Amino acid sequence: MTRPATIRKTLLGAFLLVALAPAILLAGLAFVKARRALQAEIEQSLSAQAAAIAADLDKVMFERLQNAAIWSQLEVMQDLQVQDVDRRLSGFLAKLREGYGGVYRSLAAANPAGSIVASSDPAELGGPVQVPPPWQQVQLSGTTVSLSLQAAVPGGDGATLQIQAPIPSHLDATRLGQLRLRFDWRQVEQMLDRAGGEDRMVAVLDRAGRVVAASQGLRTRPALPGAELAGWAFSRPAGAYVLDPSPLGESAMAVGLGQAASFAGFDGLGWRTLVMEPLDAALAPVRHMVAIALALLLALIVATLAMATWVSGAIARPIVALTDFTRQYRRDRSLLAVPPGGPGEVGELSTAFVDMMRDIDESQRNLVRASKLAVVGEMSAVIAHEVRTPLGILRSSAQMLQREPGLSQDGRELTGFIESETERLNRLVSTLLDSARQRAAVFAPVDLHALVRRCLGMVAAQAAKKRVSFEERLAARDPLAEVDAEQLTQVLLNLIMNALQLVPEGGKVQLGSADAGEVLELCVGDDGPGIPAGDRERVFEAFFFRREGGVGLGLAIVQQIIQAHGGSIVADQSPLGGALFRIRLPRRIPTGEA
Repeated sequence: MTRPATIRKTLLGAFLLVALAPAILLAGLAFVKARRALQAEIEQSLSAQAAAIAADLDKVMFERLQNAAIWSQLEVMQDLQVQDVDRRLSGFLAKLREGYGGVYRSLAAANPAGSIVASSDPAELGGPVQVPPPWQQVQLSGTTVSLSLQAAVPGGDGATLQIQAPIPSHLDATRLGQLRLRFDWRQVEQMLDRAGGEDRMVAVLDRAGRVVAASQGLRTRPALPGAELAGWAFSRPAGAYVLDPSPLGESAMAVGLGQAASFAGFDGLGWRTLVMEPLDAALAPVRHMVAIALALLLALIVATLAMATWVSGAIARPIVALTDFTRQYRRDRSLLAVPPGGPGEVGELSTAFVDMMRDIDESQRNLVRASKLAVVGEMSAVIAHEVRTPLGILRSSAQMLQREPGLSQDGRELTGFIESETERLNRLVSTLLDSARQRAAVFAPVDLHALVRRCLGMVAAQAAKKRVSFEERLAARDPLAEVDAEQLTQVLLNLIMNALQLVPEGGKVQLGSADAGEVLELCVGDDGPGIPAGDRERVFEAFFFRREGGVGLGLAIVQQIIQAHGGSIVADQSPLGGALFRIRLPRRIPTGEA
């Protein structure tokens, strides 16, 4: 009884190896791929967000600086010459502040002596202008605009950006004073808070490397390593990076670095935007997946052990019975009930009895196969005879009708269609019968506009019954392309007939063309129900259909033909509201494919 035990162990080991080794390997590869893909996606997201924040920030700053530059040139500012005695300028500044909805904390105009003459806040009138040291200066609209960032005061309203622009006299080259705009810097911080989140942190550094704005996650830190961040941020181009270790103390951090491009001629303030996220927090979904996968893998190991133990025992037991049966048959040639077979020792049976049964079975299968082939051959001959004969009669009848002297021009055109289409059907029958060998496309220069109009003529009767109108928008200047005219006719007829079946009574089908360099574009659109966005790629799959009575092969064949021409076809939404199929065909087929 040692053999069954050995076989059981072998089978058990084989089951475990076959079931678990690929699962462990694939799971490991999947985790590695998922981690890389997720990290790449996170880095791309951080980089794009950093660039977007930088662009938004530059736009905000440009608008504020532009306000200062333009408002300082207004005619009402000339009231500084008379010390705004009628308070017209103060009223104007108050309306400006109110119109901007809290963007500015106050707007004020001071005379050359530094005394506030006009202000949106009456409490400031007559007081001195607090002029902090200039932080940055920008030239806009011929005006030098100065910026000063005032840090938040405990118990105050938060940080303030003071924007100052000189007010020139319209009478001479002197300056009447200075326009001061106190911008609420909390709006920038709120913008960064919205961009950040639970794990993401945003920081903005000026040219001097100072952190001038940060999201909530960074503002609550005791201190920010601005020098280290600046040294890193200003030594690299915009993009995504992984810092390990990072200046903020985390072991590893993904960072998106952004700097806005020129905006409306404004080159920006040279600030850098950093969007940071700890890598551990970013990759938490992958770790969660690993934990779930390990639990599933453990369950798989237990289930595989139980199943393999049962299967190996079930296989080993019949082997012993099969061996005894074979030895008994050798001794007395008596055929008892054949026990269940299996691998391994079944080889002894193969040399005594199974070989004979196998030969008999093989002979029977050969006989059945030959019979089936004979039936297929007979059916093919019947199909060829029964289909080609009426097609030949139709073609001959059409040729005879064309010789009729009283036949109208439309009648001759219709009989021409009958003759050409019966010939095409005859070739299709030959293709069906010769299924093992598909006909290769025969490329030749074809006027696709003429081909489209020919196809429309073929289906004109069906369209008239349904009162469907055709609209031609054949705008391509050069409609010639190297195609297989018969196969492309099949493509166009398929698309047009699909549209005719789906559009409502009195609907519209639109066919168009356009030049696209070395590519010619054809479009077939309608005003029918259209194709749902989720199905626009699946409609080209074989046996996928939504229309009742369809088999799902037409569009699959259409795509196959277009791809054989080196082109492409996509489904989209038509300007008419229904479905649109856009075909792109190369005008010339490479020599190696033709």
